[in-house]
Amino acid sequence: MDQQFFKNIEKKTGVNMKDVFELANSLQNANFSDEKTVRQVVKRVAQIANRKVPKELEDQIVKAIVHNGKQIDFNTIADMLNNKK
Repeated sequence: MDQQFFKNIEKKTGVNMKDVFELANSLQNANFSDEKTVRQVVKRVAQIANRKVPKELEDQIVKAIVHNGKQIDFNTIADMLNNKK
């Protein structure tokens, strides 16, 4: 894709696209049935998004992914974070 496209996204969101791509690469072979792995992913997404995730919300996200088998992607976690503003 065009570099300008990613620069525009960075400008609008304040999220470094390099960090997003690194996260996406790390997710490819991650074990999402492992609670520790999912917690690490949630913390990393929160860090990239510059958001604080209360323990209660982290627990809800982890439960949704590990115990309920919910699909995980950046948008799923971002939506959960945005709903708890």
